[in-house]
Amino acid sequence: MKQRPEYEPPSLVRHQMGLMNKFGRQHAPRPLLEIDGVSIDALIAQHGSPLFVFSERTLVANYRDFYEAFSRRYPRVRMAWSYKTNYNEAICRVFHKQGAWAEVVSPFEYEKALSCGVPPEQIHWNGPYKPDDVAERAARDGTIIHLDNFDEIVRMEAVAQRVRCRPRVAIRVNMAIEGLQTWSRFGLNLESGQARDAVRRIVAGGCLDLVGLHTHVGTFVLEPSAYATAANKLARFANELLSEHKVKLSFIDLGGGFASPNSLKGQFLGGEQSAPSFARYADAITQALTALEYAPAERPTLVLESGRALVDTAGYLVTSVIASKRQPDGQRGLILDAGVNLLFTSFWYNHTVQPAQETRGTEEPTVLYGPLCMNIDVLRDSVKLPPLSAGERLVFRNVGAYNTTQWMQFITLRPAVVMVGAHGETSVIRRAETVADLRSLEQVPPWLR
Repeated sequence: MKQRPEYEPPSLVRHQMGLMNKFGRQHAPRPLLEIDGVSIDALIAQHGSPLFVFSERTLVANYRDFYEAFSRRYPRVRMAWSYKTNYNEAICRVFHKQGAWAEVVSPFEYEKALSCGVPPEQIHWNGPYKPDDVAERAARDGTIIHLDNFDEIVRMEAVAQRVRCRPRVAIRVNMAIEGLQTWSRFGLNLESGQARDAVRRIVAGGCLDLVGLHTHVGTFVLEPSAYATAANKLARFANELLSEHKVKLSFIDLGGGFASPNSLKGQFLGGEQSAPSFARYADAITQALTALEYAPAERPTLVLESGRALVDTAGYLVTSVIASKRQPDGQRGLILDAGVNLLFTSFWYNHTVQPAQETRGTEEPTVLYGPLCMNIDVLRDSVKLPPLSAGERLVFRNVGAYNTTQWMQFITLRPAVVMVGAHGETSVIRRAETVADLRSLEQVPPWLR
């Protein structure tokens, strides 16, 4: 007996009339069937849904492109991988294999970097939280400790006296940059004189070895000129240290915050059009560093702590449709097996979404929900997609940054993470959680057993 085709209910879709605008008509995304030549169907069959997938090829290509953009323009460049962006050991080891140092902001991340084989003297430790026991170890082992405030200067001097060494330190500086909100929570302000007072305090104390200056102008910074301003101010500050205190710096650290091709919510142009190239960032920073009054052979190393720009485009989240429904306003809605507990960045990005199989039918605006019993569990408010049935799949792209460090097992457990290797091989780099994993951390009081 001949099988009837699957019934597709009729839908009314507004017809676009008139000429295209200068950006062209919006088209539904093409299906994505493979990641670096590996079938998405095969990945899901083996590892289940939802599933995070990372491309080693993309990680390496991003790192090399970023490093080359700066090293072609400045003689000494150091990359320090931002652990908070993604501290999965396999991801970190890919970057360390390429030559990256580590940038950490907590004792946990410090231990993680050491476990990845990073020598302690190749770790930059940022952030305001450095407990004495770990700080003593870091100081003794030669880690570069970035000082956030005056209290921390005093504490590190006490650490130096206890461990009888001269810790290598840098000052984190915050500053006013036109068009950006000042990140005054972190570091010592340049315009108010705090940073200069900190230098005088460190030099007078004689316990600490001031080797660097560091600033971090913001996050997802789309304007390279902001980095030019920051680099110029740090260069001039470095000149003051040299002339007034005879302090010759070994590095100037411009931090991170470089944008990826993601699209911020409310952004007029998509991320692919608005995100500056690595070359534009490099031009802005390295041209501003010409203000340094150092002999060419003594110019400080340029340190960069990029995270998002290196890893975002290497990450994919594959998710399956649980159900399709029609909203009261007529818009189609899809319920997926991945929610905002896994894709935290969906709160501020409109991630690119593609079907993971060939599709048919009329595309229309669709809202994408997760499986959580909360109204805020919306992964896309509206994206143009063809009809999808339960069991079919979608892929969220550019999800490599922050999601697998900020995710949580709220209502659902965290899924597996897989890497596709440079030659098409695949490996689990974090297995899926189980209820036993969750229970292993819990204890029941005797009176409740």
